Order: sequence, then C-alpha cells, then structure tokens
Amino acid sequence: MLDYLKILFTGSIFANALIVGVLLSVCASLLGVSLVLKKYAMIGDGLSHVSFAAMAVAVATGQSPLAFSLPLVMLTAFLLLRLSEKSRVKGDAAIAVVSTAALAVGAIAARGTNIDIESYLFGSVVAVTRQDVILTVAVAAVTLLLYVLFYNRIFAVTFDETYLAAGGGHPAVYNAVIAILTAVTVVVGMRLVGALLISALILFPPLSAMRLFKSFRGVVTAAAVLSVFSFLTALVVSLFLDVSTSACIVLLDLLIFGGAALFRTLQKGGA
Repeated sequence: MLDYLKILFTGSIFANALIVGVLLSVCASLLGVSLVLKKYAMIGDGLSHVSFAAMAVAVATGQSPLAFSLPLVMLTAFLLLRLSEKSRVKGDAAIAVVSTAALAVGAIAARGTNIDIESYLFGSVVAVTRQDVILTVAVAAVTLLLYVLFYNRIFAVTFDETYLAAGGGHPAVYNAVIAILTAVTVVVGMRLVGALLISALILFPPLSAMRLFKSFRGVVTAAAVLSVFSFLTALVVSLFLDVSTSACIVLLDLLIFGGAALFRTLQKGGA
C-alpha cells in the first residue's frame, strides 16, 4: 500500500488527477450556481449520460470518442434549453427524459465492445491522461475568461431574464453559453468523476454555499472554494483507503451540505 501511494503521489498519475480535478471543480461549481438557481440542477447528470452514450456509439463504430461526443453533448445542452422554453416539458423533467434515453442507448451500444463501462460510469484517477490535462486547462481557461467577462450578464440571466432583455441583452445567448460550457465540462470531467456522479460537482457546492452566504458573489466564491476543498480531501482519502475517488467526493460534498444546512438552521434559531 505504501509503495503504491508513493508511486501515485510522486508520479504523473497523481499530478494529472490533481490538475484536472481542481480545474473541473472550479468550473463546475461556478456554472452550477446559475444552473441550480435556474432549476437546471440536473443538467450535468443528463449531459453526462448523453456523453456516455455518444462515447459508446463512437467506440462501437470506430470513431474518436471525444471528437464524436463533444459536439453531440453541446448540441444536446442547447436543445434541452430550447425544449424547456418552448414545450410543456419543463426544466428537470426535460433533462430526465433525455438522460434515461441516453443511458439506455449507451448500454446497448457498449455491449460487445471493449469499453470499460465502470470507468466511464464511476470515473477513475488512473484513467486521466496528459491529453486530458491539456484539454482541461484549455476548457478551464475559456470558462473562467467568459465567466469573468460576462459576470454581470450571467448574474442578470440567472435572476431576471426580462430585465436583461429590457437592457438590450440577449438571454438566449447567455443561457446557451452556460449550457455549452457545462456540456464541455461534463465531457472532459467524465474521466475523473464518471457519468453517474459528475452532477455532484455541479449540484452540491452551490447548494452548500447558498446556506452560508446570501449574495451572488459570496455564493460563487464559496462554491468554488468548497468544491476544490472537497475534491482535494476526497482524492487523498480515496488513495489512502483504496476506494473510488468520485464516491468520496459525493459523500464529502453531502457531509459539507449537511454541515452548512445545520449551520443555517442554528443561525436562524439564534436570530
């Protein structure tokens, strides 16, 4: 065990996982704040299932998994927004429809192939490659740059699309930007966290931060800090206990959320 840990902590495997995990944690939490407030909290889960199905189909047909899945998941994110805005199927209901259908397609496409289904569904630290690191750095740079540049517009589209439109903004454009960035984050993050658990990176940190802070800026900052803390702690714990890193992230996020909720309750009781 000690030799194994020494190899991980001193080798490229741990370094790759560390870089990818921290960057994904920040990006997912920032995007997650708007998604949770707009009642699209499960979009990460839905898109991850679509990504799993796309990768399974790509492998089965001899195509590049990333090149095939990335545009498909981005298109799905955009269509989910349009479906929720224009049809009677709203919000998380639309996501659930796409999610279950995609998971079924992926399960069928993966049959008879050499796909490591467990790795795609639950993630794997050792599956993160140098190419994943380069792609994640690029995605994170674009996401953070756009988030900073359009922070005020993202704030407006999160709380009041009518106000944004009245001021000359285009809510549909900024909604699409959030959805597409989420889609790219999900596809890149599947290697580390897995299709079934990546929504935890999007869902839990914002929910915990909302119990601790009231301002949008405070929630965004706290969500990013809590997300990175959760990942780093879960990574170390999972390596020492030899258990799934993604499962540790979810459980730790759940504990943090419970602690934040308890703090909020005690704060209200003392007021």
